[in-house]
Amino acid sequence: MIKIAFFDTKEYDKKLFDEYNKNYGYDITYFEVKLNSETAPLTSGFDVVCVFVNDKIDEKTLSILKNNNVKLIALRCAGFNNVDVDHLPSELRLVRVPEYSPYAVAEHATALLLDINRKIYKAYQRTKKYNFSLNGLLGFDINGKTVGVIGTGKIGKVFIKIMKGFGAKVIAYDLYKDEKASLELGYEYVDLDKLYQTSDIISLHCPLTKETNKIINKESMEKMKQGVILVNTSRGKLIDSDDLIKMLSTGKIGGVGLDVYEDEEEFFLNDMSNSYIRDEDLSVLLSMPNVVITAHQAFFTIEALNKIANDTFMNIKEIFEKNECKNEVKK
Repeated sequence: MIKIAFFDTKEYDKKLFDEYNKNYGYDITYFEVKLNSETAPLTSGFDVVCVFVNDKIDEKTLSILKNNNVKLIALRCAGFNNVDVDHLPSELRLVRVPEYSPYAVAEHATALLLDINRKIYKAYQRTKKYNFSLNGLLGFDINGKTVGVIGTGKIGKVFIKIMKGFGAKVIAYDLYKDEKASLELGYEYVDLDKLYQTSDIISLHCPLTKETNKIINKESMEKMKQGVILVNTSRGKLIDSDDLIKMLSTGKIGGVGLDVYEDEEEFFLNDMSNSYIRDEDLSVLLSMPNVVITAHQAFFTIEALNKIANDTFMNIKEIFEKNECKNEVKK
């Protein structure tokens, strides 16, 4: 029987994966801790480790997994920037869930945009206190505005469709242009400088790579329109938090909607309300009136969770029964 160690698991993970496992019969052990070099010794005796976005599978962790005879790392997410693929031992294989619900993430990005632009969060807090004043709640029509989309994969394309539905003009940047989609959906590919300079709204939908690490920084933000709105539902390290705070404090950046944060690993997806541990930049961002932050929940829909569970188990099954899998990540 295949033995699987799940790391960074929540109650909803256990409930869902236990239900799907009725069709597979795997021997599953759930760990609440994240997988890293300190917790990797827990993997002794397991064939598979199943991990999420904030587990850290660096070279040292990979070495321990190899020595423990772990055969497969099964990511229950699309991104694999948290795995040191360059040092992946030949004895270890890696699979991921490349898509679970692009609609979930794109719709959440839209919700963050609307929340920031129309000051929904402020209005909600006010009306709870019986304050029905409109002072400070002024927004703008998305219709007619220019929306810049960085990354035109499945999520980016769904977000583009939504923005086109609002009547916005959409421009986009991607290293790998999909010219057919640009014609069908009615958006234009431009270089990054033009996107920065002409967009009223910028939404990030690209993976975290060496090229995109801190792609939004002081230099790039200085090129942007005064009062631009930024939305990030991809990876936190796409934005330099220190530079973002400085640009928010000057008004250069008009508002930010974040579902991810540069150093979120210790905080997001955990209840830290009774802890004294705090992150300085995150605390500053949370205190700012033009910032809305959610804790990596963009993917969190019924449809997405079911797709993640189904595809994770299918990936494991294909590796062990067919010795191949279309969702395998290789060096």
